[in-house]
Amino acid sequence: MKEPDLKKIRKAMEKELDPKRYEHTLGVAYTAASLAMCYGADLNSALIAGMLHDCAKCLSNEKKISICKKHNLPINPAEEKNPFLLHAKVGSYLASKKYGVTDPDILNAILNHTTGRPDMSLLEKIVWLSDYIEPGRKQAPNLPEIRRIAFENLDKALIMALENTLSYLKGGNMEIDSMTQKTYDFYKNGGNV
Repeated sequence: MKEPDLKKIRKAMEKELDPKRYEHTLGVAYTAASLAMCYGADLNSALIAGMLHDCAKCLSNEKKISICKKHNLPINPAEEKNPFLLHAKVGSYLASKKYGVTDPDILNAILNHTTGRPDMSLLEKIVWLSDYIEPGRKQAPNLPEIRRIAFENLDKALIMALENTLSYLKGGNMEIDSMTQKTYDFYKNGGNV
């Protein structure tokens, strides 16, 4: 089945998202496209996944929970305490049902763009990292270095970004989704758990 038209998705996101989130989305999509070109991933898939990664971000927490319950999407303890984390899960669902995405790799890239997961596909890594390094991001430590390394060694950049994410969450005494820790451990140990 043919994937949805990128122009239609871009127009839909411009309507669905607030202006700041839309700018971030464009940054992620174009960064994902650049990384896809660098590493030989499918360019259109990277653009679609980047464009839709936050398609559920502007929904209320109540709406995200409601969609999960209505469609039997599991909610883990971290998501229960922080329902804003559900935007990835709900986004993957909406990408499929509302925007016509059928490619499991694109859906997984959207699903795993916040926590990552051990043994991600190339596209999943690209979208996860693009969300972290897109040009609108300003506050992450070592961001210029991670941006440079992302185009030289994707896994090394992923490890650095995951390490920063975990440090930030621990330092702020925030809830850490266990999948983020598992993802970091997997890549830090050379792809072994």
